[in-house]
Amino acid sequence: MKLRNAALIIFLLLVIDQFSKIYIKTNFILGEKHDVLSWFKIYFIENEGMAWGTVIPGAYGKLILTVFRIGAVGVIAYWLWDSIKKNKNNFLIVAISLIFAGALGNIIDSVFYGVFFDDSISHLATFNSDHPYGTWFHGKVVDMFYFPFIENYMLPSWVPIWGGKEITFFNAIFNVADVAISTGVGILIVFNKRAFAHPPVQSNVSITHWEDEHHEEAAAENE
Repeated sequence: MKLRNAALIIFLLLVIDQFSKIYIKTNFILGEKHDVLSWFKIYFIENEGMAWGTVIPGAYGKLILTVFRIGAVGVIAYWLWDSIKKNKNNFLIVAISLIFAGALGNIIDSVFYGVFFDDSISHLATFNSDHPYGTWFHGKVVDMFYFPFIENYMLPSWVPIWGGKEITFFNAIFNVADVAISTGVGILIVFNKRAFAHPPVQSNVSITHWEDEHHEEAAAENE
C-alpha cells in the first residue's frame, strides 16, 4: 500500500470523527441522551482522562496525559512510515493507519477543544467562544455512541455475589476515533500472521534467465 492511500484513510476518519464530535458538542447538552434504537443511543459525555474515565491525579495530570498521547502518535506515525517504506503487508498498514487516525482524533479534542468551545453543562456549546471551558492541552474528549444491549436488568437474588443488583451489559460510551483504534488493534490480533508476515522477496531468476537467452541469441546472430 502506498503512503497516499494510508493518508486518505487517516484523512477520511479524521473528518468523520471531528464532524461527529463537533455536531454533538454544538447540538447536545452534556448528559443529554437520545434513543436511536432500544439498544443504540446517542449519549453525550466528555472524557477527561484515559479509557473508562481513568484520570491521572494532580494539577498536571491532564497535561501529562496529553503530552504522552502526542508522543505515542509520533511513534505510531514513524511505525506507519517505516512499514510502508519496507513494503509491509496491507493488513498491517491499514491497522496502523486506523490506530493513528483514532489516536490523532482524540488528541485534537485534548489539545484544542478546551480553547475553542465553552462548556456544555447547561447550554449548547459555541465554537470560538469568548469564555472557553479550558486551556491548551486541557480539552475533554467527546464521546457519544452507547450500546446498552441489556440495560438496568435486575439479576435474580439467587445469583452469587451480584444477586439482586442491576446490571447494564456493554455500558461503554465511545466515539469514531475509539472505533478506529479498536478496529486497528482487532486486525492486528485476528490477522496477526498476515499482518506481520515478511514481504515477498522478488527473485531475479527469471530476469537473469531472459538476459542469458538474449545474449545467446545475439551471439548466434553475430556468428
